[in-house]
Amino acid sequence: MADVYESLVGIVGKNFASNNKEERYFYARDPGLMPPHEPDYVVMPKTTEEVQQIVKLANRERMPIVPMGGGMALTGLVIPLKGGIVMDMKRMDKILEVNEKARYVVVEGGVPQGMLKEYLKKHHPDLRHSIPESPPITTIAANVVIHGQGRLTQQYGFNSDMVNGLEVVLPTGEICKIGSCAVSPYWFSKGPPMPDLSGLFLGWLGTTGIITKLGLKLYPRKKLKDMEIFVTDNGDLMPDIIYKITQLEVVEDLTPWTQPRPRMFEGNYHVSIFFTGDTEEELEFKRKMVWYGLKEYIDSKDGGFMMIPAELKATFMANPAKSMTNFADVRKGGGFEYSGPIIPTELYPSFVKKAEELAARHRVVQNCSGRVIQGGHCMMFSFAFTFNRADVDEMDRARKALHDAAEYAL
Repeated sequence: MADVYESLVGIVGKNFASNNKEERYFYARDPGLMPPHEPDYVVMPKTTEEVQQIVKLANRERMPIVPMGGGMALTGLVIPLKGGIVMDMKRMDKILEVNEKARYVVVEGGVPQGMLKEYLKKHHPDLRHSIPESPPITTIAANVVIHGQGRLTQQYGFNSDMVNGLEVVLPTGEICKIGSCAVSPYWFSKGPPMPDLSGLFLGWLGTTGIITKLGLKLYPRKKLKDMEIFVTDNGDLMPDIIYKITQLEVVEDLTPWTQPRPRMFEGNYHVSIFFTGDTEEELEFKRKMVWYGLKEYIDSKDGGFMMIPAELKATFMANPAKSMTNFADVRKGGGFEYSGPIIPTELYPSFVKKAEELAARHRVVQNCSGRVIQGGHCMMFSFAFTFNRADVDEMDRARKALHDAAEYAL
């Protein structure tokens, strides 16, 4: 085993390879409920070629590799259950190119969401990418391999749909390029006019290859933004409400949610509706369109728009949303985990009822939220349960609730 460590040092240097107990301890766990399991080694490559050499070494030694981005997965994806090597991608943090006219960016596999957000704001203020509701340290590559979603998902689809090309190190150690970047210096397409092979890697959680570079679509950054919250106490109306809003094609993001705390939200179904525009007139036009689209529910007194205090509106409009950290500490133990199945929008009411049933059965606090995807073709639904990390019994109840939620979704 000493030979493996020395080989890793030879590839990345002594400062970026470790088999020390301290590093192995930290890389053994994530913020979720999965029990920890230590790797044998931790390594931080800087280049595609170093990734390639590490993969070839692991092949020779018959040793598993777990690639890791920000390490913020809540579901054990980066816990090395069979030991081996954890490959921390954070040193591969270069933003390589922005093509303004074709609206895409090329980044290395360890570039965090927050870094790209600030880079674009400073150097390309008219452009933006779809930012997920996760800490800024989470990486772009990790988000697309789990079919993540972001603020632009309602308009343009999963964040993985926004990928324009990939450079991947295969399990054999071969380097593979997918898309237009394979035959040209441009990263404008992951498929057409050629076959789209990106499906061999996107959604596979890093098991079929390690992404070292990717092209990502960028979108216009509007000058102004605002939001409204529509509320109803009849959950069965939610699919129709979502349909009527998406039919208008004027909203940026659409997130339905329910939660029992604080009490002002209890018993109601909410839809957060996000608008963007370049002028106040454009925002007002979009507001009126949505009000008109939902007028029948207002007239029948089945729903209405909630007055939002300025402080609360700022919380809702933050991107990424910081309110998740508040929910995580509902039980004063700093823990929560969620299961996020992709479902048809018409199933939203039944999934909310199931989440409430599971919370009552397992005696945990729940929060239900969703994100409408690409005009309502489907949605992500979040079964989220909070727990106190100091309470082993409560953590076990949350695990059981999540297990039952996953069984229900399947």
